[in-house]
Amino acid sequence: MARPPSRRPGINRRAQYSLFASYVVAVAGAAIGLLLVVVAIFDPTGFAGLRIAASEVSRPVSATMKSMVSGVGSVDETLAAYWRAGSQNVGLRRQVEADRNRIIEAKAVAQENLRLKKLLKLVDEDSSDLLTARLIASSSSSARRFARLNAGRWQGVRPGMPVRAPEGLIGRIHITSPNSADVLLLTDASNIVPVRRASDNIPAISTGLGDGSVEIRALTAGRNPFKPGDLLVTSGIGGVYQPNIPVAVVVRAQGEIAYGVPLANPARVDAVVVERVFEEAVTRPGPATPATGEEVREEAPATNVATP
Repeated sequence: MARPPSRRPGINRRAQYSLFASYVVAVAGAAIGLLLVVVAIFDPTGFAGLRIAASEVSRPVSATMKSMVSGVGSVDETLAAYWRAGSQNVGLRRQVEADRNRIIEAKAVAQENLRLKKLLKLVDEDSSDLLTARLIASSSSSARRFARLNAGRWQGVRPGMPVRAPEGLIGRIHITSPNSADVLLLTDASNIVPVRRASDNIPAISTGLGDGSVEIRALTAGRNPFKPGDLLVTSGIGGVYQPNIPVAVVVRAQGEIAYGVPLANPARVDAVVVERVFEEAVTRPGPATPATGEEVREEAPATNVATP
């Protein structure tokens, strides 16, 4: 029977030191473990503090190891993504273009809804007969300032009727055809509108200049009362335009003349409202008798009072 090998390191100093160090580490580890068990049993609060301190000390090492493990585990995903980068880029570009088109359509729908809501509110607040139509063209080369309306004589449009948008006054009907009409814009030189300043009712006359702006002349004698920022609305004088329709805002005052810009830009307005002439709206004729054809005025019925 062979003799078992001896565990003695012999006369090798390095081997002896290594064996002694391993014994010391084993004994120290066992002592520390036994001490931690005793502390955990007899002092749980102190043991919790030690555990927290150990976790704080080992946190950087744990985070580093975790990132290393995650990086090694995601190598295959990184390689696959790099391999499919071209096709993914094309797909993402197509998706971005489709989303951009949807966003543009959504913005257009939102603007249209806002315009129609303003128009409906305008119709609800006005008791006169109204006709909703659209501006389909405008005069670009002519010296006159006209816009084309897609409603005409067959729809009840007549010359002289005011045309307004939710932002303010556009102009008035100039010429009608069966299914279209020409609108004389505020900026035309022959369009004169009685206006007043909204803040203090100072009367004035607005006349188009043909260049997208209007000229405002006060009816009162003396210096020019208008200043930049003043809001002008229709005064109702003349019987064509209803009062309190926004017309223009003053941008410059020079001498006795003030210059303004219309609040409603025909180039940006789509839906408009054609109104009855203000004088006709407030003085509607009564029904005529079949025999004489004369106007019948409505009178309040007399009240019979019985005499005692």
